Amino acid sequence: MGLAVLYSRALSGMEAALVTVEVHLANGLPQFTIVGLPETEVKESKDRVRAALQNCQFEFPARRITVNLAPADLPKESGRFDLPIALGILAASGQIPANKLNEYEFAGELALTGELRAIRGALAMTYRAADSGRAFILPAVNAAEAALVEDAVVYPAQSLLQVAAHLTGRDALTRQLADTQPVAPHYPDMREVKGQTASKRALEIAAAGGHSVLMSGPPGTGKSMLAARFPGILPQMTQEEALESAAMQSLGGQFDIACWKRRPYRAPHHTASAVALVGGGSNPRPGEISVSMHGVLFLDELPEFDRKVLEVLREPLESGRITISRAARRADFKAQFQLLAAMNPCPCGYLGHYNGKCRCTPDQVARYRGKISGPLLDRIDIQIEVPAVPQEDLLKQSDGEDSCAIQARVEAARQRQLARQNKPNALLSVTEIDQYCAPDAQGEALLRQAITRLNLSARAYHRILKVARTVADLAGSENLLTAHIAEAVQYRRMDKTP
Repeated sequence: MGLAVLYSRALSGMEAALVTVEVHLANGLPQFTIVGLPETEVKESKDRVRAALQNCQFEFPARRITVNLAPADLPKESGRFDLPIALGILAASGQIPANKLNEYEFAGELALTGELRAIRGALAMTYRAADSGRAFILPAVNAAEAALVEDAVVYPAQSLLQVAAHLTGRDALTRQLADTQPVAPHYPDMREVKGQTASKRALEIAAAGGHSVLMSGPPGTGKSMLAARFPGILPQMTQEEALESAAMQSLGGQFDIACWKRRPYRAPHHTASAVALVGGGSNPRPGEISVSMHGVLFLDELPEFDRKVLEVLREPLESGRITISRAARRADFKAQFQLLAAMNPCPCGYLGHYNGKCRCTPDQVARYRGKISGPLLDRIDIQIEVPAVPQEDLLKQSDGEDSCAIQARVEAARQRQLARQNKPNALLSVTEIDQYCAPDAQGEALLRQAITRLNLSARAYHRILKVARTVADLAGSENLLTAHIAEAVQYRRMDKTP
């Protein structure tokens, strides 16, 4: 047989498009050609495949070999096509049977010895393969994450020889089963943060409703500690959320099976570029905002980030997704994350500290806070001050609530939201805000005063209503009362002039 047809997957953003690998052997001078818009890594597979076949004691045909990766207009990158190309050559030359190739999809990078090396994006590829009804054969190191996809049939292999033995019926591969008993995620405990009762309350509201938070306070007041403990009070991840989060991390080659159902927590340094945050590259890969899918993105020292870098957060905060457009391609990534940010109140950091050593002028403070644009600030739901902890509180033993107690209330409030509108309050549309967040008469009067005194935009007005709805859910109230509105208004501190 001079022709073999196999199936694999190419990654384009979150999509894993089907790729048909066609291998044809023809008479003529020995030549090995790969067509179908292959990138450098794919072109280099010729040498890896030749060496792997020879070192596995297979015959490498001394004929004209043409490999077509269809569709031709879809760019192909990475070494994941090594395995299907090698199997195609073996099938086309009659060294393995070709009658079962259409039952599988293949992906794996070959070592020169014929061993299979890890690939990225296995979870995304397997998800699509499960929809097609075909089983997936891939490197054993990727099998555990791929098997997390429900109803997926995954066969792990250590080498090209194992795959060939499976296809010939000599030694069948064992199906990889999903680990149904994942290790319970462990997070730092909120009890370890001394004092800061008001800040913990604000983070509880943010966790319950999926709201973004900006914390402002002097150095050493616990902003970073609060942020690190925030994932521990978020609701438990659902199966769907865990799969989406794991698939996004898998695209970046950063998924660890030990972190299954653990909320991602990303804290990039303030020197990070815009591409590092939103993703990009010639072959677009997800950035920090996508890798933190269904988790937390913590930006410490927010004013120290380049302003152009911060501005790229505006669209994903509003839409929950990011589109990376290049001349040759376009990639869409989901970006449903919770933003936590921290900053000092002034250049020296000690404005409002009880030691009174701040000497910054109002103009300096205004310029410092002006590094964060109004449109970005407008998109942050909760803006709070984290004051310095009194010395007597620091000397006390930690006696606050632990993360489990806070998480229980957060879970209950989130379930109320899902039962009412099937989404967290932070994702409510304008129509849904009118339907579910209508205040009473006194609350409406309070809102009018807040709009006038704080010069609130329409977006800020809607975000106050969303936060108030979350406060009401935590209180177990179906109605939006004046007290809920008043507390939500207090979380717009940065709307006031410094």
